[in-house]
Amino acid sequence: MNYRIPPSPPYGATVSTPALLSQVLGITGLGLCITALAAYLFRDMAPGILALGALIGGFILLITIRRMSVTNEPLALLMFYAFTFLEGVGIAPTIAYYAHIDGPSVVVNAALTTGLGMLGLGAVVYATTFDFRRLYGVLAMALMAIIVISIVSLFVHFVSPTAISWVVLFIFAGLTLADFARIRAGGGGASAVMLAVSIYLDAINIFLALLQIFSGRRSND
Repeated sequence: MNYRIPPSPPYGATVSTPALLSQVLGITGLGLCITALAAYLFRDMAPGILALGALIGGFILLITIRRMSVTNEPLALLMFYAFTFLEGVGIAPTIAYYAHIDGPSVVVNAALTTGLGMLGLGAVVYATTFDFRRLYGVLAMALMAIIVISIVSLFVHFVSPTAISWVVLFIFAGLTLADFARIRAGGGGASAVMLAVSIYLDAINIFLALLQIFSGRRSND
């Protein structure tokens, strides 16, 4: 499928919101499908160098996409899809682990909840007049804090993974609201590809958080 991505407008300029939203959702949706396909193809891969290498490679692509989205958006789009494939390879062992421990239904439920949740959050943004972009600063600080807590918890185990996942869920739900608000405002100078990157990362992190939460509930039953 080909996407015609218009040049990024000057910072602060607005474009047709429905057209921008349609582009972003189309790009994001295909990216998530590619991730799901990659995770399925590599479902039998054991955690190790390949998965870690895929995540590192994806991170490098993510940095490059930001630069390419300004100078060469078609190339940035191709790189985004390559990134989503590597992301699927990287998280495949995690998804396979939860499917093995709790059954495939936990993965399906997490995916469906993520999809419906993202749609609901988008609807909230477009149904209200509040500018959720105001939340970016607080959410960024909260995200940095939970990353530090997660790293420390790997060594001293003072916070349960499920508790961390709940915090991550709320943080990325807030970031989803802020990112949809940015789209509603015309993108603020960001290209459709970069906006899709933001929504995609929100969805992936919400999905992984829900996997842990749903798995934790089953363990407690």
